[in-house]
Amino acid sequence: MNSIFLFGPRVVHKLSCFFVVSRKLCDQGFDGDKVDNGFGCIEEPLKRMWRFSDFDIVSDEKPDGNEYGSCVRGYFSVRQSFFDTVKSDAKRVLEILEQDGPGFDTKLALDKLCVRISGLLVREVLLGVLRNVNYASKMRCAKLGYKFFVWSGQQENYRHTANSYHLIMKIFAECDEFKAMWRLVDEMIENGFPTTARTFNILICTCGGAGLARKVVESFIKSKTFNFRPFKHSYNAILHSLLTVNQYKLIEWVYQQMLVEGHSPDILTYNVVMCAKYRLGKLDQFHRLLDEMGRSGFCPDFHTYNILLHVLGKGDKPLAALNLLNHMKEVGFDPSVLHFTTLIDGLSRAGNLDACKYFFHEMTNNGCMPDVVSYTVMITGYIVAGELEKAQEMFDEMIIKGQLPNVFTYNSMIRGFCMAGKFEEARSMLKEMESRGCNPNFLVYSTLVSNLRNAGKLSEAHEVIRHMVEKGQYVHLLSKIKKYRRC
Repeated sequence: MNSIFLFGPRVVHKLSCFFVVSRKLCDQGFDGDKVDNGFGCIEEPLKRMWRFSDFDIVSDEKPDGNEYGSCVRGYFSVRQSFFDTVKSDAKRVLEILEQDGPGFDTKLALDKLCVRISGLLVREVLLGVLRNVNYASKMRCAKLGYKFFVWSGQQENYRHTANSYHLIMKIFAECDEFKAMWRLVDEMIENGFPTTARTFNILICTCGGAGLARKVVESFIKSKTFNFRPFKHSYNAILHSLLTVNQYKLIEWVYQQMLVEGHSPDILTYNVVMCAKYRLGKLDQFHRLLDEMGRSGFCPDFHTYNILLHVLGKGDKPLAALNLLNHMKEVGFDPSVLHFTTLIDGLSRAGNLDACKYFFHEMTNNGCMPDVVSYTVMITGYIVAGELEKAQEMFDEMIIKGQLPNVFTYNSMIRGFCMAGKFEEARSMLKEMESRGCNPNFLVYSTLVSNLRNAGKLSEAHEVIRHMVEKGQYVHLLSKIKKYRRC
């Protein structure tokens, strides 16, 4: 059996062992906000391949197509009326919670509302609390969220679900209330709810930064209440969640534990572990996994091809990438916008802008319309290469084509103007993005401020900081702006 791919000085061989290509994940999109992450083009779709349904308490079921006239209108009218009532009740509950404080009996005020407690109402209220969490309100939001959680759980004809537990856990996680979050996990299990992949995901996202990731993984591996659906087995659920928090070394450990326990890897397992191996720079092991996957009879899927195109792009192997794209077409797997964008991103990082331009045009020739991520990758490549004019041309073209720039597009352009010493244009770009309804993130502000300072334009840098503070944004991150002095 032929090796799947041979890299480095070797060439791409025909994938004779792949007869059928799985298409079940080909409808996944790409989050433009992740383009700035070097490996994001291949990791983000993998991370989001399983869309958690925990918070979708009320499904979007539709009436049978044979129902007509007043029946259909009546169905949607009643349903819409229910949703409107729930949203109105949630708003009233949140208004009561906002009044919580000394001398105010929140529980009594909630009782007097006489609202009907349902899973949807609990969801709406807790999401409302979650949306209000910021640096200054963490402690209060945790208190209000839990106060409502306890009160609603005491009402007649209502019992919390795993979904509501996950939401209050998420609030505690965002508010850095880690001990309270773990107590909720214990309470959830005591009340008969199995821990799920969503539970693990919340915990690993929270505890990974605190150095407790290994402890969380070990507890879930040993857990007898871990409901790992829809994954094949608990190890896949854990591996997938570890990828979302970039725990690559831990992925290796879990994979070895999986093999020791006698579980066989599937296509998801291989994709996640290959991502980890590549991220850790273990290319030989990456190649061996790729060959092993083929020998085990697994066909490459949407994500496998995406990984390979990124590797070939970053390795500056445009001819091998072209051969792979042609092979994909031969086996009936049409490359998507994401596949081309992933390749272009890799080639851009390798500094091969000519190849980037070629594959950008190939994308359109193949009937794929470049999206905001595709344009942003091209613009960033030109900016890094110091070709501001070409970046500006691409920026203008995307707007003409109806692709609105996102925060990362603007950040690249601002960086480009600063690199060229065009600071007025950079500040104008900041104003333009705000006027278009695109809110600058902290990276945009810090990019502009640091470049202004490096150019000795301290008053302009302080003006940008004042503007950021006046908007009430990222005040808690001011210390991260080097040498910040309050003006």
